[in-house]
Amino acid sequence: MRYLKRRRRFDAGDDALEDPISGVANLFDASVVFIVSMMIALFMAYNMIDLVNPDSEVTITKKGANGEIEVITKKGNEITAHKVTDRKLSGQGEKLGTAYRLGDGRVVYVPE
Repeated sequence: MRYLKRRRRFDAGDDALEDPISGVANLFDASVVFIVSMMIALFMAYNMIDLVNPDSEVTITKKGANGEIEVITKKGNEITAHKVTDRKLSGQGEKLGTAYRLGDGRVVYVPE
């Protein structure tokens, strides 16, 4: 007769009845894991894993919506950003070679 009685296999007990938010407690941990995985996927999609490598050197050129160009350089743990301007510069020096733009857009430097 005892086998015919209905048993509760997973008895929640009195603790689950007191706190209605106890089932939502791990959502914060799950969201942190989701955010970190999305950041890793973003780095891999843009091939920017070298940004977190302390031994690598990376140069990124960024053009803003207003046409302003910025060059971001990372050497080791140091990151520097330089804005490119239209200002003409002059000085003394010697000509080192000539640069040619090919039909496919590549630039070739030919030393003299």
